[in-house]
Amino acid sequence: MPPSLIHDADEWNRLVRSLPHAHVLQSWQWGELKSRYGWQAERWLWSDDAGKPAAAAQILRRPLPRLRSIAILYVPRGPCLDYSDAGLRRLVFQDLQNMARRAGAIFLKIDPAVTLGRGLPSSPDAVDEPLAAPLTSDLHSAGWRFSPDQIQFRNTLLLDLRQGDDALLAAMKQKTRYNIRLAERHGVKVRLGGLDDLGLLYRMYAETSLRDHFVIRHEGYYQEAWGSFLRAGFALPLIAEVEGAPVAALVVYRFGETCWYFYGMSREAHREAMPNHLLQWEAIRWARAQGCAVYDFWGAPDRLEGDDPMWGVYRFKEGFGAQLVRTLGAWDFPVRPALYAVYTRLMPGVLGVLRARGRAQTQRSLD
Repeated sequence: MPPSLIHDADEWNRLVRSLPHAHVLQSWQWGELKSRYGWQAERWLWSDDAGKPAAAAQILRRPLPRLRSIAILYVPRGPCLDYSDAGLRRLVFQDLQNMARRAGAIFLKIDPAVTLGRGLPSSPDAVDEPLAAPLTSDLHSAGWRFSPDQIQFRNTLLLDLRQGDDALLAAMKQKTRYNIRLAERHGVKVRLGGLDDLGLLYRMYAETSLRDHFVIRHEGYYQEAWGSFLRAGFALPLIAEVEGAPVAALVVYRFGETCWYFYGMSREAHREAMPNHLLQWEAIRWARAQGCAVYDFWGAPDRLEGDDPMWGVYRFKEGFGAQLVRTLGAWDFPVRPALYAVYTRLMPGVLGVLRARGRAQTQRSLD
């Protein structure tokens, strides 16, 4: 059956959650958030011959400045479907390609949450999924290219939550368990946050970005990115305090059976008390209580070597017993090859300018 547009938020979220590889970035709320910042969202559903949902794709369209008839298309962490069904995935890929052509797009980007392998590639316990070779072969054959612009993290670490607290603690690195208990001994308390804490969260996030040299957006974006999902019941802040003063926090997102750790922030005060370890442990316990089966630590290095800038973050997350997962990553379908070549050549320089402006804006917000 040809795909159909879905216009109802609750129906869309229910359909997406029912499909394999469902992701919070395919939720209605994510499309609404992006629509406030230059994107337009369409939600397409594929059904089988019996009318049962088979695949879904939330497509974001962003017109180029001053060239409104030309756009880029992006399916964040989608489409959602059973990728082991070769006929279905080829049908969806073909339909998406046709949609991109009709839209006059420069290119269409997808980055579905499909696992290609587990474990460090050089380690004895590394495993490649049987789906990896035929899936990438299909993409190459249809004209897709592995993207030079990976919007989301290609690799991540996943923790299986289908076990009790004792088993989860036992699977952690000894140092991680020690730091959780150390935080408790140092009087770190973790509380659930709410809408009234969004300003505090942004200030802590801004401090963290300047200290650790990464770029964030303006406060209004996070007021919506955190607030809209919090109001929908899909997100929760957790805040660590020492003697009533906030010292660290994180924001987790829940959709279907997965919980994602998207945002973390901390202050210089009381870092020796290891508040981030206790925060993660309480977030894991909360996710289990919500019925989640997987905790996604959201992000691991592309280059799995000790001198990678994310290596320390990777080791922190690995300490909780999470397993490295290598995903398909982002792939582009160039509709206009010449424009695509220009776009991919110029965009790194544009992003560099935007990052510099973003750092200055963040500093001003704290002054």
